[in-house]
Amino acid sequence: MDAAQDITQGAFEAIFNHPDQAASMFPVPLLQVLQIKTLDAKSNGAAPERYRLVLSDIRNYVQCMLATQANHVVHDGLLQRGCIVRLKQYQSQQLKGRPILVILDLDVVQGYGNPEKIGEPAAFDHGKAPSALQNTNIGGAGGSFYGNTAIKNEPITQDYKPAVQKAPARQTGGASATHGSMTLYPIEALSPYAHKWTIKARVTSKTDIKTWHKQSGDGKLFSVNLLDESGEIRATGFNEQVDQFYELLQEGQVFYISSPCKVQLAKKQWSNLPNDYELTFERDTVITKAEDQSSVPQIRFNFCSLSDLQAVEKDATVDVIGVLKDVEEVSQIVSKTTSKPYDKREITLVDDTGYSVRVTLWGKTATSFDVMPESIVALKGTRVSDFGGRSLSLLASGTMSVDPDIQEAHRLKGWYDSSGRNNSFATHNNMASMGAATGRKEDNKTAAQVKEQELGMNEPTYFSIQATIVYIKQDNFCYPACRNEGCSKKVTDVGDGWRCEKCNMTHDRPQYRYIMSVNVNDHTGQLWLSCFDDTAKTIMNGKTADELMALRESGDPDDDKKLGAEFEAANCRKLNFRCRAKMDTFGEAQRYVSRSFQELLPRSCY
Repeated sequence: MDAAQDITQGAFEAIFNHPDQAASMFPVPLLQVLQIKTLDAKSNGAAPERYRLVLSDIRNYVQCMLATQANHVVHDGLLQRGCIVRLKQYQSQQLKGRPILVILDLDVVQGYGNPEKIGEPAAFDHGKAPSALQNTNIGGAGGSFYGNTAIKNEPITQDYKPAVQKAPARQTGGASATHGSMTLYPIEALSPYAHKWTIKARVTSKTDIKTWHKQSGDGKLFSVNLLDESGEIRATGFNEQVDQFYELLQEGQVFYISSPCKVQLAKKQWSNLPNDYELTFERDTVITKAEDQSSVPQIRFNFCSLSDLQAVEKDATVDVIGVLKDVEEVSQIVSKTTSKPYDKREITLVDDTGYSVRVTLWGKTATSFDVMPESIVALKGTRVSDFGGRSLSLLASGTMSVDPDIQEAHRLKGWYDSSGRNNSFATHNNMASMGAATGRKEDNKTAAQVKEQELGMNEPTYFSIQATIVYIKQDNFCYPACRNEGCSKKVTDVGDGWRCEKCNMTHDRPQYRYIMSVNVNDHTGQLWLSCFDDTAKTIMNGKTADELMALRESGDPDDDKKLGAEFEAANCRKLNFRCRAKMDTFGEAQRYVSRSFQELLPRSCY
């Protein structure tokens, strides 16, 4: 096979300068990969890996972005520098006047091997005739895709280590899509630098209208999650845009959305979508319902198997799928803090990893749940709890699909019908500790060893340390939190109450929760530990943060003395702290998180 003869020369000229004819001229262009670069993640591991490529048609090269749905070619170790690829689906666009190709689906033609760079391709100049004799520097004075790097005829080596992962489902199709005279952008390609774009996306979820009342004025907002074949993104409308778009955007329907529409960094506390950006609707944003409602996926999952839940951190958000094994009746709990009743229902899911997990449904989802046992249930947006080892709770923004028409559901159904029905399943109950759950050792360390070994600098590490409390910071030992059961978000004083944006509720008073900074010493040095509500409450001899704040806010000098005495009583205790080391620098002090402790000696300094 002769790659130089078979590569589709002139493909980029057709794709960018003659988009209407490109699909018929070169339906599946054959190109060479000149460079692969892994992009740095911006969301603390929540988002999938992102890759950028440089592709060549021998005459020209173009900078490209690999959609996450096509990451499987990297994870499988197929996509390498020099290899030959066949583009099956892509989107062309302009970014700061430069041509960019978003690769939605491609195949690596392994028969060609990984030859060195073929020919002397030039940077493609959109709108100008291609030339094969220009210099081969990628980019120029205005900055390049990866910096001003020259592509030379030299042996090609890998600059990353592909990890073998399960390949996601793929779709095949044609080249660029258009809406009117505009090229459709994939959600994956949206960024603050993209202008005059249009996306075609399905509304997978829509919130109720939330309102707030502050001294500066009143307001309202709503949010939707948007999905296309390349990814998901959250979009929010405020005030006038609520009146303009709330009734138009219906859950489950497909819409064209065109700029002007602000693209900004995502506020991860309000969204669990794997996207670094989010949208804000503007007055002139154009939204129209699409006639074709079938060409956009219904929902996108990023499943975690039930056996892998033991390695997932508490409070993380995951998607799961399993066979419905057991359904309990609706019950009611009454919040200890608000005295309000909440409806809940617990269900049990199992999968072919041999594990089961208990999932709690809340509110209307719990009361209206009417699914037959042995159905396949897919849950998007569940929060991981360590109650009873590992359990899940479906978030208010989460969704549930019953017997979805996806590959994972068909596989589970086949497994359960053939052998799984009679299997016994393990649970995550009675896991001894977070260290045991994740397979990590909780080694005993001294303060000096923790610092010398730089624990937590590269990845979370678990350790134990025997040390004495010598000082507890009293200025910011707690924060005002939401009073709803299961919510610990910080609330804001809005004048006539305390507002929780997550729960869309205003409380007459907050519930204060500890977030305490504790300095501990051993014979080798000192460390700062961060202790959250349960751990800090025990350190403070059972006193809640509400009780201590009542002393602080009373204004009585005697209460100030009592407050100081409470902190003093917590000092000089030698404890065995079990800690999670993940570096958090506060000022110039390094802090670690204490998850629990055990008292070792009577309360006297040593």
